[in-house]
Amino acid sequence: MNRQIAPVHLAPPAANYAHAIVSIGSAKMLHTSGAVATRADGTVPDDLAEQAHVIWENLLAMLDEAEMEVADIVSITTYVVVGNDLSVVMAARDRVMGEHHAASTLVPVPALAQPKWKMEIAIVAAA
Repeated sequence: MNRQIAPVHLAPPAANYAHAIVSIGSAKMLHTSGAVATRADGTVPDDLAEQAHVIWENLLAMLDEAEMEVADIVSITTYVVVGNDLSVVMAARDRVMGEHHAASTLVPVPALAQPKWKMEIAIVAAA
């Protein structure tokens, strides 16, 4: 139902993502707001890798609640505060996504809504 679009005249993606995904006959779509690294108890880890872990755990919980899975993710938008190690952010995405590729955009930003947040991720899933 979700198929990667990879026109032969385009250069390959710069990392582990797809240029585009087409969803055919999807019966259910999930659009998340930007998920941040706030745990259920209200705490936010200082470490970027731990923030990435908490964010992906929060996104996986949203997918689960929607009765969806990682393979249903078609688009990822990641915002990272300038000065943080983008390879840490990309490695966290790659661990969660495994062999599944989605359209993915990574945007360095000067700041997020709360100073303690170093990154934020929104996803779209279709099933």
